[in-house]
Amino acid sequence: MIALMLALAATVHQDTSSLDRAVAAFTGRPMGAEGGARAHVDARLRLAQCPTVSLSWRTDAHDAVVVACAGPDWRIYVPVIAPPRQTIVAVAKAAPAISAEKVIKRGDPLVIEAGAAGFSITREGVAMADAAAGQRLMVRVEGAKAPVQAVAVATGRATLPGWSE
Repeated sequence: MIALMLALAATVHQDTSSLDRAVAAFTGRPMGAEGGARAHVDARLRLAQCPTVSLSWRTDAHDAVVVACAGPDWRIYVPVIAPPRQTIVAVAKAAPAISAEKVIKRGDPLVIEAGAAGFSITREGVAMADAAAGQRLMVRVEGAKAPVQAVAVATGRATLPGWSE
């Protein structure tokens, strides 16, 4: 009985405030702002610790962010404050179209790049899916326990979400 209690006490759960920060970085908007999360991820959730979460939009309407973990397997949906409908249409018309041509194919070796003025980081990996320029994909990086989420830039090149080329 005591061993079970100690095991339960030692169980580490996912930090929900880190999920809040990840959603804010993904949407580019702070929580409570138009285009940002409606509220904090519920701190009462006892999600198993995840080394790498992946984020994606639930639909093209950008009404919720899907926060998922591949191992251990869990997924939550974070509602987003939608801008007025006419703004969505205007943004959709103004946004450049994502090329449907796949610039990265599953199994391709690629370099993940991220940086800003004064520094840059690169890592080599292998694509786990096909992706057109601007689309997200998972990349297997040697030495990493879990795959890394990246955004396709060009053939053999990707960047981390939130970093521009």
